[in-house]
Amino acid sequence: MIGVLILSHGAIGETLLASAAQILGAPPAQTAALGVARGDDPETVLARAREMAARLDDGSGLLVLTDMFGATPCNVASRLLADGRVEGVSGVSLPMLVRVLSGRNESLPAVVRRALSGGADGVVHMNSDSCGAKR
Repeated sequence: MIGVLILSHGAIGETLLASAAQILGAPPAQTAALGVARGDDPETVLARAREMAARLDDGSGLLVLTDMFGATPCNVASRLLADGRVEGVSGVSLPMLVRVLSGRNESLPAVVRRALSGGADGVVHMNSDSCGAKR
């Protein structure tokens, strides 16, 4: 099963995992979140992320999700990447995470595609017609 590590600002990753567990009915296995605070040393965060990555990857691969491209969590994640073994996707959202967690027995490239489609498909312009609202 593909492992999932979320690197984010603060508790965003932990909250996303808790919400996904509520939707899916159980805490997802082989997942973890690592929050980064303003004053954290990136090298210390990287060391912790490497430990977590090693624990989460059972040999099937690891997907690292980050909240915002170019920020510290993403920069740390970029140092974990190894093509075909550890892949990364930035812009994590709940629809992305649920789609990833629902298909982690596929190949790592397939799970990356699931992440990208979950993120893109999860962004919807809402109006009264699309939400079924009655006036």
